[in-house]
Amino acid sequence: MAITKVWIEEGCTLCGVCSDTCPDVFDLGDDSAIVKDGVDYGEFEDEVKEAAESCPVEVIKYE
Repeated sequence: MAITKVWIEEGCTLCGVCSDTCPDVFDLGDDSAIVKDGVDYGEFEDEVKEAAESCPVEVIKYE
């Protein structure tokens, strides 16, 4: 089943792993990484999963 929702929970350390792994979905904000709006997350399913698994503080979530 394709990913339809991606979000960042509290605790992001702005390490940049997510934006390096999947720049089409993630970007770095001032206080936390952000998930870009208007993206078909299903197109980047493998990259989103890799970013979530690589996150050192495990704050990237998806469904």
